[in-house]
Amino acid sequence: MPIRRLPETVVNRIAAGEVIERPAAAIKELVENAIDAGTTRIDVTLTEAGRSLIAVVDDGMGMTPDELKLAVERHATSKLPNDDLLRIATLGFRGEALPSIGAVSRLTITSRPRDSSEAWSIAVEGGAVTAPVPAAHPPGTRVEVRDLFYATPARLKFLKGDRAELSAAVDAVERLAMAHPHIAFHLTADGKPQVRLAAAPGLVGDPQAARLERVSAVVGKEFFDNAIAISAEREGIALSGHAGLPTYHRATAAAQYLFVNGRPVRDKLLAGAVRGAYADFLARDRHPVVALFLDVPPEQVDVNVHPAKAEVRFRDSGMVRGLIVGSLRHALAEAGHRASTTVAIGALGALRPGNGGAVPAPAFAYQGSYARPSYPRSGLAEAAVAYQAPLDGAMTLTPAARIEAPAAAPDRFPLGAARAQLHGTYIVAQTDDGIVIVDQHAAHERLVYERMKTQIEAGGIARQALLVPEIVELSEAEISRLTARAAEFAELGLVLEAFGTGAVAVREVPALLGEVDVQGLVRDLVDELAEFGTTLSLKEKLADVCSTIACHGSVRAGRGLNADEMNALLRQMEATPHSGQCNHGRPTYVELKLADIEKLFGRR
Repeated sequence: MPIRRLPETVVNRIAAGEVIERPAAAIKELVENAIDAGTTRIDVTLTEAGRSLIAVVDDGMGMTPDELKLAVERHATSKLPNDDLLRIATLGFRGEALPSIGAVSRLTITSRPRDSSEAWSIAVEGGAVTAPVPAAHPPGTRVEVRDLFYATPARLKFLKGDRAELSAAVDAVERLAMAHPHIAFHLTADGKPQVRLAAAPGLVGDPQAARLERVSAVVGKEFFDNAIAISAEREGIALSGHAGLPTYHRATAAAQYLFVNGRPVRDKLLAGAVRGAYADFLARDRHPVVALFLDVPPEQVDVNVHPAKAEVRFRDSGMVRGLIVGSLRHALAEAGHRASTTVAIGALGALRPGNGGAVPAPAFAYQGSYARPSYPRSGLAEAAVAYQAPLDGAMTLTPAARIEAPAAAPDRFPLGAARAQLHGTYIVAQTDDGIVIVDQHAAHERLVYERMKTQIEAGGIARQALLVPEIVELSEAEISRLTARAAEFAELGLVLEAFGTGAVAVREVPALLGEVDVQGLVRDLVDELAEFGTTLSLKEKLADVCSTIACHGSVRAGRGLNADEMNALLRQMEATPHSGQCNHGRPTYVELKLADIEKLFGRR
């Protein structure tokens, strides 16, 4: 069959498939256009989750009749004044959204410039454009998309149910709203309000506070109470936003909101950096809640990777990742022993009369490392045992069921003064405005773990030479990725090198791992490098072993502690970063305010 040119309508529909794959994609493009137009309010109306109708109304700058005709032509845009793709300062720039939507739907645009007394309307049906006609409309623009994908029926068959499509549409609007708190966003579906976000004009001078207020309005007030401020800058790249405490987490990564120059993105590099920063604090099946905003000089980031504009590429991806990981870890360390308020809320809910039992706890699934059940004789296990006693001297094993004369006043310390030990496991401390209940094993496990990490950082990671090098067969591309990071692996205790064609030889492994599955470890490292460009796996395996040793070298549940020992444990928790959660992400203590306790008994 001879080569021929495809009809213009077919070309447009093919191109539309890259940009508009579902109603949420069309909504995102139209809302981005409204933001670029300088609007202060955006109203979105949907029928049948956007299948029948998508209407987006703004009060932006508007368009003249000539601009309307250009707006529905492919690759016509007002957002590249110098045709410079290296300095993109707007959300849109490709000039594809409106023509793509018009190619697969019945599109109508009505617009009136702010300085004009006349409004005009233009229609596009299946790619066929009509001439602009006079219309009635206030300053701004209204875009109506009816019968989406009527021109491409096959695409309709791949759409999900109304609930799933509406959820995707709401998520798209909320993500854009987080980055632009000075704009009011309203979304209504089938007559029911779904999003109602007022503008925050009083906080324009404080973008951090405005963004926190907007993110909390989307995620929930709990985020406001459990967020840590992030602010850092390196080589002209600024990172701001908020990150949730490790004990405030979710079952999926859906509540991780990442933005680059005000553009919501779903980037593997950024997601991997967040994962790496929280690797020490969460179980593998739990995910932190974060809203992070990167401001990058336009010439250092490429947003022209895909028509959907959800992916970006950084000129120095390693520096960006280091900035995110370092900033998050520093902020988490600054939080000290702080735990999320949701821990206390869950405890109070479980105590309320008629609750019928405890509130379901999050599923914490601890995943082991590549180390086999035998523990290495590297000296770290012995060192962990030395940390068992919070105080020097002999241990008193008599359970402290009641302490009449505490050594410390409750108001002198954040975690208060120890009053009792219950069931040989839980320390009860009194603060100036409530009580604190501490899981002694979980708390001491974190203390031991942090000390072991400090020891490793001070002395480096010991390496164990293999009697016979382990040969791992890989592709040339995988070998290239590994050998390019050989120096970094050596710092982590793994020494490897290329071995002939199609293989690497592993000569030394971290002694801390003990008997290790070298083949599995190396293949996981290859996969990690391919997906994230980092070496999280090895660091996580080492952290897992440290965590296991710390668990076995900590004060056990059921062990009686005297008053001095309990208070010593509380003071160490106050002085140790991350002591609000154990190595598996569970909380180490619950703080109950006196006012909440009094409510339980009807005293207020």
